[in-house]
Amino acid sequence: MAGLAASPARNGEESAKIEVLKNVLYDEMQQHGSSERLYNQKDIIDLNIIPNDDIALLLRVVQGLCDDYLLVSTNDGRSGLAWRWRSREDAQKYRSLPNNETVMVYALIDEAGSDGIWSRTLKAKLKMHESVLKQCVKHLETKGYITDMKSVEHPNKKMYIRADLRPSDRATGGPWYTDSNLDEAFISELEAVVYKFIMMKSAYYKEGTRAPKKGVVRGDTAAAKGKKRAASEMTEGDGTRAESANPPTSRQQQQQQHSKKASFLPYPAGYARYPTIHEIARFIADSGITNNTTLSESDVQQLVDVLVFDGLVEPTPRIGRRRGYRATRIARQDPSLSVLAPDAVDGDGSGGGGPAVLGAEPPTNGLMEAPCGKCPVFELCEEGGPVSPSNCVYFQKWLGLDD
Repeated sequence: MAGLAASPARNGEESAKIEVLKNVLYDEMQQHGSSERLYNQKDIIDLNIIPNDDIALLLRVVQGLCDDYLLVSTNDGRSGLAWRWRSREDAQKYRSLPNNETVMVYALIDEAGSDGIWSRTLKAKLKMHESVLKQCVKHLETKGYITDMKSVEHPNKKMYIRADLRPSDRATGGPWYTDSNLDEAFISELEAVVYKFIMMKSAYYKEGTRAPKKGVVRGDTAAAKGKKRAASEMTEGDGTRAESANPPTSRQQQQQQHSKKASFLPYPAGYARYPTIHEIARFIADSGITNNTTLSESDVQQLVDVLVFDGLVEPTPRIGRRRGYRATRIARQDPSLSVLAPDAVDGDGSGGGGPAVLGAEPPTNGLMEAPCGKCPVFELCEEGGPVSPSNCVYFQKWLGLDD
C-alpha cells in the first residue's frame, strides 16, 4: 500500500521537474538566438540544462515544449531534426484554436511569413475538404489572426497572411507600387531627383567672362592708322555701329553683353568623391521628398541602375570599398537648365520649378543641323529646278535671313 501511495507522488515530482526544465530551457534558447535560429540535439545539450545529458529526459522536455506550441520542430538540412522557439504570445494563439484542422491551417499561414500563401496551396498541402478549409479560415479571420492580402506577383489569387505581419516587398512590389499598381509618375520624378543630385556632385559650375568684342575700323584703314579713333568710327564685331552715346543702362545688361557662356566642367582624373549609393539614399531620406515612403539602399540601387542602363550615369572605378557614380558627358550639359544652375536648385535637390531634363543634349554635327538632312523635297533640289539652294526657304530660315 505504501508503494502504491508513493507512485503518484513520484509522478508529481517528475512532472514538476519537467515543468521547471521546460521553462529554464525555453528561456536559455531565447537568450542564445532569435526565433529563426535552429537548435539540434547537440545544441540543446550544450546549453547544460538537462542533468547528466540524459537523452530520455531531454526528449520529454522538448516534447512538452512542442505540446505547448513553444517549440517548432523542423529539419535543418544538416543534422536532421531541429527546433526553433516561438514567442509565448504566438503560442497562446495556437492553444486558443478549437481543433487540429484550424491549427494546421494557421501553422501553414504562419510559416509562409510576409510572403503570404495561396488558398489553393493550403488545400493541396493539407488535403482538406474545401468546406472544412473555409470554416477554419473564417474562424481565424474572426479571431483577427489572419487576413487576406493582394500580391502583385499573383493579382488573381486569394492570398492569406498573418494579421500582425506587413506584406513583403515581393508581395506588394515595394515602394514602386501603389495599390498594387506600378507608380510610374513617382518613379520618373524620383529618377530625375537622383540624376540631378549625381550631376551636381559630378562636376563644378563655372561662370565664364571675357573681354568685349574688338571693334573694326570703318572706312579707310590706311588713313586711320596711327590715329586715335572715336567710337563713332568703330563697328562692333557683327558689323553694327557702336553707339557710344547710348551705353547699356543697367549693370545687368552690361554683364549680359560681356559675359561668356557659363560652363559645367568635369572634375579632373583621380577625383574620388563621386556620390555612392549610401550617400544618395541618405540625401533622399534627409530631404523628405518621398513623404511616408522609406527607400532602402537596395531601392536606390535600382533607380541608379536604370539611369546607368539609360546611359545617363556611369559607375566610377572602385577605390577601396567605395564605388561612386557620375553623370555622363558632363561637358555637353546645358548650364542654363534649372537642374544645373546651383542657385536654381532647391533644398530638396529638385530644380527650381523648371522642367526635369535628363541627360546631355543629343550628339550633333554640321551635316545633321543643316536643313538638307531633313529636307522633304531633297530629290527635287537642283540648280534651275523648282527648288534650289539659292532660293531654299529652309536655308533662309536656318541662317536667320527670313525676316
